[in-house]
Amino acid sequence: MNLRALIIDDEEFARKNLHMLLNEYCPDIEVIGEASGKEQAKAIIETSKPDVVFLDIRMPSGAEGFELLEEVENKDFLVVFVTAFKDYAIKAFNASAVYYLLKPIDIDDLKTAVEKIVEAKKLFTDDPQNFVTYFRSLKDLSQTLLHNKKTNRIAISHTKGLKIVEDNTITHLEASGNCTTIYFEDGSRYLDTRTLKIYEHILDPNKFFRVHKSHIINLNRLTEYLNEDGHFAVLKGGQRIPVARNRVTEFVKMLKENS
Repeated sequence: MNLRALIIDDEEFARKNLHMLLNEYCPDIEVIGEASGKEQAKAIIETSKPDVVFLDIRMPSGAEGFELLEEVENKDFLVVFVTAFKDYAIKAFNASAVYYLLKPIDIDDLKTAVEKIVEAKKLFTDDPQNFVTYFRSLKDLSQTLLHNKKTNRIAISHTKGLKIVEDNTITHLEASGNCTTIYFEDGSRYLDTRTLKIYEHILDPNKFFRVHKSHIINLNRLTEYLNEDGHFAVLKGGQRIPVARNRVTEFVKMLKENS
């Protein structure tokens, strides 16, 4: 079954261009409408109930897109942000586990975003509680982007949907192919579909350090550094995490500077 999509952007050319790209390259998407502003978008969402909203968050005030998400009553759709934001905003997008497209839109990026939305929609339909968690994550994103408020909360996409965690509850992270296994202080763990490289970008470098191509550790959990029979970071739970030889000098220097 196709996902019903609404495109929201104050620029007509941008709406028409995205509409055309979705029609041509994304057979899983059926565009049911376009909106140029918040009030028009709210009306279409309430009457047509789209599965996914492609939302420009510069329309036109910067806050209007997030106000729309806050004010709409039935929060049972997914969002793909279409934006010219880069750098800092991308870090915030990734930390919120949202889907985004950078302008000008790349066709392969569009296809990838749609594939992820189709997968997420199935999970969210099976457990509607995911939508509550999802929109809470979008609220965190709004606070970060619009009010320059730092958040230590990260949204994790896992096999059953979405989970929001405090970063200080993470003990370490391990690469699992193109995914990442995240370990927590209570002994639980989750497999996220994002790569360890993305997590290296998301996480606070004052708290987390990539000790190995396959491992990131929470420095607050570090109890010991061993250099016998290899190089290892020992965590509070007793986990021994290997430190790559080419990371040892920087790791030891960082430990001395922060001791």
